[in-house]
Amino acid sequence: MRIAFVQYNSELGNIDYNCEQILSFVTRAKDKRAELVIFQELALLGYMPQDLLDRVDLIKYQQKKLVEISKKIPKGITVILGCVRLIKDGHFYYNSAAILEKGKKPRFADKTLLPSYDVFDEGRYFKPGNPDKNIVSVKGKKILITICEDLWVFDKKTSLKYENPFKKLKSKKIDLVINISASPFAKDKINDRIKLARGAVTFFKAPIIYVNQVGAQDELIFDGKSFALDKKGKVLTQSLAFQEDLNMVDFSKNEGGKRHHESESKFETIRAALVLGIRDYAKKNGFIKLHLGLSGGIDSALVACLAADAVGPKNVHAIALPTQFNASESLDLATKLAKNLGIEFQNFPIENIYQNMKSEIDETYALSDFSLVHENLQSRIRGILLMAYANATGSLLLTTGNKSEFAMGYSTLYGDMCGGLAPIGDLLKSEVFELARLYNTSDELIPKRIIDRPPSAELRPNQKDQDSLPPYENLDPIVENLITNNSKVKSDDDKWVLNKIFKTEFKRR
Repeated sequence: MRIAFVQYNSELGNIDYNCEQILSFVTRAKDKRAELVIFQELALLGYMPQDLLDRVDLIKYQQKKLVEISKKIPKGITVILGCVRLIKDGHFYYNSAAILEKGKKPRFADKTLLPSYDVFDEGRYFKPGNPDKNIVSVKGKKILITICEDLWVFDKKTSLKYENPFKKLKSKKIDLVINISASPFAKDKINDRIKLARGAVTFFKAPIIYVNQVGAQDELIFDGKSFALDKKGKVLTQSLAFQEDLNMVDFSKNEGGKRHHESESKFETIRAALVLGIRDYAKKNGFIKLHLGLSGGIDSALVACLAADAVGPKNVHAIALPTQFNASESLDLATKLAKNLGIEFQNFPIENIYQNMKSEIDETYALSDFSLVHENLQSRIRGILLMAYANATGSLLLTTGNKSEFAMGYSTLYGDMCGGLAPIGDLLKSEVFELARLYNTSDELIPKRIIDRPPSAELRPNQKDQDSLPPYENLDPIVENLITNNSKVKSDDDKWVLNKIFKTEFKRR
């Protein structure tokens, strides 16, 4: 059987658009003589739907479009796609795969394991399906359909949370396992997915096709990288990263379309993910233009590069907002970077605004000494002016804080935290430096001095980040261990960092 599997960039809640895209890909697959076409999890509604699932009218409309697709697909081809299935007389649903053939009533296979951890809360909306009903016959082949989390039962850590729901199916003859997913991007996650898939191959003694979502929605990025493994667990075919892709596989001939990912470095993969994340966040929220405060520091320099890649340099506007505490070198470096990128650049000194507000505040609150009040005042003036530009132009403001700073609360509410998206908010400071160096691989796009000089908020004379924070080379591993890896507190430094994380949670909320 010639099988096409499609990873496409769905739009959450835009069911008409998603329907058109699905039918377009089905036509292309038919032209390639495919007999079966597979799409990702919740392909028709989009992922992740969250409280959109409270709108029963939307789910009913999705069901109507599902019937429309089944009427429009060509004869001789079967389509499997992710959808929401409404349970009669109730507010709950199944997270399902619909099996569609022209002129036939849709069949369904339902997701068994519902994740309720990290960013997921599927148990709130969905009911678990019965895996015994998920074996379907297509073109005389017995196919087991699984959905995303179902496959993670073959992970040693995750399996501790679940009893394997497929035990009863192990003895049954299964010709092919399919997993449709909306698995968010994380560093090195593709290796985890392939490992899980190999576990399924060994368990069922059958090949597997894993079809993953691509594109970004809200704070999540989906990398695609769909793949197929033969019954020995060998990668027979693999799709593109961060791009839509229609791929083919024929297990009887041991043929498939294999894209090459070997040349991608870890940080090139992260760069591609962030560019996709910015591009889709802007597009799906109706923004064409992006802007940011460009300080001459490394964080804003990296965000400027990513933004230019995401929407094109002509759609990025950078604004310098200096006071007396900003070194003249900072403005020179910001100017040079903007010129290198080809983005619009504006110098908007705020010293007069700052002095006028400082005078009023000092008098009103009887302040005589320079303090945190005056540092944050500068940051908040910048936030006001950057948001004013957003209102005046309809541009989306990008905030430029990184994970290390956010974890420590080293940021100002209504100041440098202003913005609709924090593109590097999940990058440690060390990763920011690595990505900046990546941009300079061929040419000095980011002035080298931006990378080399000590990081500073420049809110008081001779200020350095390390006046308030541990050195980043010490801080970053602690943040990684405590936040990302949920490791135990082992040292006094760990205790100090954890205390700061707890005390500053109100800022991140």
